[in-house]
Amino acid sequence: MKKAALTGIFLLWNGWLFAQETAKQGLADRIEKAFKPISDWWAHYVFYPIPIGGGLEVPIVLLLLVLGALYFTIYFGVPQFKLFKTALRVVAGKYDDIDEHDSFKPADDPLVEPGEDIPETIKVEGEHHGEVSHFQALSAALSATVGLGNIAGVAVAIAVGGPGATFWMIIGGLLGMASKFTECTLGVKYRDIGPDGTVYGGPMYYLKKGLAGLSNHPWSKYLGQFLAAFFALMVVGGSFGGGNMFQANQSTAQFIKLMGFQNNDAKVWFGLFLALMVGIVIIGGIKRIGKVAEKIVPFMAILYVGAAIVILVMNYDVIPHAFGLIFREAFTPRAGLGGFLGVLIMGFRRAAFSNEAGVGSAAIAHSAVKTKFPASEGIVALLEPFIDTVVICTMTALVLIITNVKYGFFEYGQKVQGVELTSQAFDKVLPHFSVILTIAVILFAFSTMLSWSYYGLQGWKFLFGRSKASDLTYKVLFLFFVVVGASVKLGSVLDFSDAMIFAMVFPNIIGVVLLAPQVRGELKRYLEAIRKKERSKS
Repeated sequence: MKKAALTGIFLLWNGWLFAQETAKQGLADRIEKAFKPISDWWAHYVFYPIPIGGGLEVPIVLLLLVLGALYFTIYFGVPQFKLFKTALRVVAGKYDDIDEHDSFKPADDPLVEPGEDIPETIKVEGEHHGEVSHFQALSAALSATVGLGNIAGVAVAIAVGGPGATFWMIIGGLLGMASKFTECTLGVKYRDIGPDGTVYGGPMYYLKKGLAGLSNHPWSKYLGQFLAAFFALMVVGGSFGGGNMFQANQSTAQFIKLMGFQNNDAKVWFGLFLALMVGIVIIGGIKRIGKVAEKIVPFMAILYVGAAIVILVMNYDVIPHAFGLIFREAFTPRAGLGGFLGVLIMGFRRAAFSNEAGVGSAAIAHSAVKTKFPASEGIVALLEPFIDTVVICTMTALVLIITNVKYGFFEYGQKVQGVELTSQAFDKVLPHFSVILTIAVILFAFSTMLSWSYYGLQGWKFLFGRSKASDLTYKVLFLFFVVVGASVKLGSVLDFSDAMIFAMVFPNIIGVVLLAPQVRGELKRYLEAIRKKERSKS
């Protein structure tokens, strides 16, 4: 433990020195200039534009996400609505006893022998069935997706695409619920659980194990191994950049602006403070992350959504007009906003980039849940895009639209700085709310870093092994990048890491579509167990 602590202090100290030298010598500009060609090349292929007519283009990754979500919605018979009530009951713990009593298991269960667990992982699971509760797993996953995108990203979408983008954002969020259900069910089904109860799960495992079991032909095995390794590499890179440095950078900028600090030393000190707070939590693994997330996420919701509700109540007379704008301009947008398809794309893009449904990242957190029924967590996971996009993003959009109707402080069709626009909107009704918003931004960033540290660690262990040395190496590197991200400006590096995150879509969607029949079998099995429990009551 002492050796680990000394190693961590050494790397954090070097992070501080690196950040200071970067600021003094202009290294950030040099890194930016050197890395920009690589970033542009990678982003070009990940977000490759597909012409759809009328001079409009849609990124190929967005097209895959939307088409995948549509496929899962149809294939599973609109699970967004059919399973919503069940999801609330699972989170509330109403069906926890199904995992504890074999009597509730379907008698003719074709997937599981009596007394056994998931056949794909029974050899390594033993008596363990996970590390966190359904609510903790949902909170950990939400803490990664609920973040700056809900505050800044929505503002950009509304400013550029107009009020109509809100409608398509909601539709995109609803479609994403089906993707989350499918990928998170697979995350639990194909997870590994070590002898000590530690869970190893996510797309890496269902791509490798699930695809290998599709046929006896070697192509399925090699395809699964390649896609799994590619996904793991992307999730590690994304965790260092978009899941870490970007969050540290933006929260530091908000803090420095609020406090009025001018020198770079303040950024470094705040970065060290963030690294210390993150380190205290992530050293404890997913159990501690889950416990912290289950407290932070509801608090963030009360803080941010609560303020939005206050604004809506104070301006209740404008709400009907705001909804009228949303529905009318979703189909007949005003000139200069890209037309119908432009507004539709903007809304879907905001939804996809906010809740990450189809990216596969959330399946890593949900894999750690305590359950013997994979579909139980898939059902819980479908609540995530609903909370993130349909509720929180829509709240932000309504506040922006209503305050703009009353005060007219920005014009639609203009590119803006998202956080600043949201801050202005809240300040119009709740003076000095920017102080509270800064706290929310820091909490959002902090919680996102916690979950992405776990995502990246799972990818790292998949690539480099599950030893204590591997675990420590990743965590110390992650904390090192917290300090660097808070202290320097690395635009192209962060753009590159964002592209790595969305590159995860390609292997994930391929695997999830191919493995969808496995999810159908698990859903049937779990719903039959619920019916058996309900019958036992009567």
